[in-house]
Amino acid sequence: MEELRKMLQEKFPAIDFDRETHLMTDGILDSLAVVGIIAEIEERFDVGVTMEYIQPACFESLETMWEMIEELRA
Repeated sequence: MEELRKMLQEKFPAIDFDRETHLMTDGILDSLAVVGIIAEIEERFDVGVTMEYIQPACFESLETMWEMIEELRA
C-alpha cells in the first residue's frame, strides 16, 4: 500500500490520503482525477481495472483503492 500512497501523494500533494475517507463523496477527487489514477494503477501495479471497479466506492480512500488493487491481482 505504501507504493500506492506515494503515487497518490505525488499526483495530489495537497490531499492527505491517510485521513481522507470520502474522496469522491466530498468532491475531493473528480472523474478526471480518477481516470488518471486508474492509468497509474494499471501501469504501476500491472493490473487491468475492469468496468466493475470503475465506480466511486472504489476510489473513496487509500484503503478502498488498495482493496481494489488486491482484488485485481488475485
